[in-house]
Amino acid sequence: MSFPQTTGSASGDSQKQPRELPAHIVAQLASAGRSTDTAGQPWGGRNLGEGASHTHQYPSDTGRTESTVQQAFAAFVAGDIVEENVVDALRGARVFAPVVAEVSHSVITDEGLISDKEADMALISIEAPDGRKALPIFTNVDALAAWHDKARPVAADMRKTALSAVEDQNQMLVINPGSDMTFVVRRPALWAIAKGESWVPSYKSPEVLKQLKDITSDLAVVTDVRITAGQGVASLSAEGKQLAGGGPGPELNITLVLVPGLNQEQLNTAIQVFQQRLASHRELSEAIDSVQLSLTSQ
Repeated sequence: MSFPQTTGSASGDSQKQPRELPAHIVAQLASAGRSTDTAGQPWGGRNLGEGASHTHQYPSDTGRTESTVQQAFAAFVAGDIVEENVVDALRGARVFAPVVAEVSHSVITDEGLISDKEADMALISIEAPDGRKALPIFTNVDALAAWHDKARPVAADMRKTALSAVEDQNQMLVINPGSDMTFVVRRPALWAIAKGESWVPSYKSPEVLKQLKDITSDLAVVTDVRITAGQGVASLSAEGKQLAGGGPGPELNITLVLVPGLNQEQLNTAIQVFQQRLASHRELSEAIDSVQLSLTSQ
C-alpha cells in the first residue's frame, strides 16, 4: 500500500474537505490543548536534540511493538480476528508519531547568506489514495526509522495521538506504513478512539442499516437497502494475502433495490435524492467513512 508523503498541511485539488467535527470531539480537543505534539509537549522552540526522542515520555521503553498489539496483528493476518479487534488492541497502545524539523526563523548574515536560527518540530502527514490527509503512526521505532530516516519518534498513547490527528484535520491513521503489514484506521474508528468509545464498522452496524432504510422509506422506487463491506476495506499482507480489513476504503457498499423498469431520469432522481439525504444525515455521516453505491432490481 503506497501513500505519498507530504509534510504539514496537505493541499491540492484532490484533497477532500474534512468533515465538521462533532461537539464532543471539539471538547476533547479543547481539553487536550493546542500547539503541542502527540505527547502533549510544545512544538515552539523545540530542539531536535531534546524532547523529541521516544524515551522522553517512556524512559524505560524498548521501542518495540507492544505484545498485545503484536499478537493482534498476527491473529489478524491469520484470519482469527477482524479489523475492529485490531482497533481495540491499538486503542490503549503506546505508539510513535514521526516528526521532522522545519525552519521557523531565518536571518541574513553580514555576508548575505541565509542562516537558520530556529527550527520547530512538525508532524508528517501523508496522502491516502483518495486524496485525504492521513497521519502515519508506528508501533515500533525501527519501523519508523526505516520509513523516514530523518524523522524522530514521539511516543504517546493512542488516544492522545488520535486527538492530535483529528485536530490536525487528518481523516485516518496509517499504522506502520512500509512495513510487512500496513493497517489503516479509517475516520469513524479514529474518532471512536479519540472519544474513548468502541467502534463497529459501518458495514456491520444494524443502526447504520436501519437509518439507511429510514431515509429511503418514503421513496416509492426503492424497495430495500442492503449493506456490505466496500471494496476498499481489504488490505494485503507482505506475502500478498488479502486481509479482511485495514484498507483505506471505500468502507461501505450500499445497494439500493429498485422497482424494475425505471427509465434513466427516474434512476438519476432516485440516486440524487438518496445521496442528498445521506450527506445531510449527521449520524450516518459520522458512522460511515466512504461509500460505494450499487443499484439492483432483484
